[in-house]
Amino acid sequence: MKLLHDLPDAPLGKLSAISIGVFDGVHLGHRHLMDNLMASANAGGYLSGVVTFNRHPHEILAPHKEMRYLTTLEDKLRLLSEAGLDFVVALPFTGELAQTTARDFVKMLVERLGLRELWTGPDFALGKDREGDSAHLSLLGDELGFRLFKLEPLTLSDKVVSSSSIRALMREGEVGEAAHMLGRFPYLTGKVVTGARRGQRLGFPTANLETAESLIIPANGVYAVRAYWDSVNHAAVVNIGQRPTFEQDSERVLEAHILDFSGDLYGKELRVEFVERLRPELRFDSGDDLIAQMRMDVAQTRRLLDEQGLG
Repeated sequence: MKLLHDLPDAPLGKLSAISIGVFDGVHLGHRHLMDNLMASANAGGYLSGVVTFNRHPHEILAPHKEMRYLTTLEDKLRLLSEAGLDFVVALPFTGELAQTTARDFVKMLVERLGLRELWTGPDFALGKDREGDSAHLSLLGDELGFRLFKLEPLTLSDKVVSSSSIRALMREGEVGEAAHMLGRFPYLTGKVVTGARRGQRLGFPTANLETAESLIIPANGVYAVRAYWDSVNHAAVVNIGQRPTFEQDSERVLEAHILDFSGDLYGKELRVEFVERLRPELRFDSGDDLIAQMRMDVAQTRRLLDEQGLG
């Protein structure tokens, strides 16, 4: 797959079928769109590609709205590369781009990427003030020589698969349902940093994870996860929250107790894949009560991961 960070000054050498979007999470709905695009491109002898952006347009157009992502830009590009596309163009979304008319933008795609098929979802629109809706894009296609293909959204269990719905599930801690829509387990990656070491004193040492501020962190609670670093992976229990048994009004932390492991992970890049939420975060009357619950959390995690073949 060819990765471009700007629209090329010269055409790619072949005509292309393209989709445009943020593609946050690269979920099953995105894969459904890209699979149809690639099949059509193959039948027509076209290149298949997507044009995406380094950030969501809301960051420019609605800066008062908090924007949290399912994936970093780097992870999104990796997931897109695994989809089987011929190329991906990752453009910086700027104020200038936001003011570009739909006609000017798709004209650039025709001239520089050989656009002949434009594939979109049901609510897609582009250009200044979102003027480039389906009706407008169809007219532009007639003028500029490309066809518009508008796909109905993918649904699972009568629910539309979308990045916004997956973000909502993550905020509620529904990581299992989010995984169903993503087609993979949701994950967070970050560096292991020094914590308060309370877990170690309780007999459950934890790795505290510092993640990118732009990413969605699931709701406070305890989760069964798989943890990956270097070429190693282990079952783990993750707690997200403010540790109410010991502290008041503290910042949220993500700490992972790695099962069947003892060693130094400080400074390591750790990825945790969320399999299931075990329970909400609770306040315990004593350290002994917390230890008893943590033992149950570990046992439940082992059972759950073994049942799914992930132990």
